[in-house]
Amino acid sequence: MNPWIILIIAGLFEIFWPISVELSDGFSKIVPTVIGITFYIVSLILLAFALKELPVGIAYAAWTAIGVAGVAIVGMLFLGETTSILKLFFISLIIISVVGLKLVS
Repeated sequence: MNPWIILIIAGLFEIFWPISVELSDGFSKIVPTVIGITFYIVSLILLAFALKELPVGIAYAAWTAIGVAGVAIVGMLFLGETTSILKLFFISLIIISVVGLKLVS
């Protein structure tokens, strides 16, 4: 499988583990806690597979950027976090930066 597709899937799991941890209420709710830990482990495993073929600097930057931008967007859409034009602008800069790294790698 294409390492970039694996990395994107890893990034999607990277989005949902912190959301699950947030919903775990400080690890006091078992189901979101287990889901969060599972998502984190799967994300790391997929990142490791992608790193077999991608440079670590580019792959790690892309993986974390997918997570950062994704969590921010999910937070704004579903968790009641504030939305502003500036937040969306800076999230778009993160995404543009990752695309730029992909293009130059």
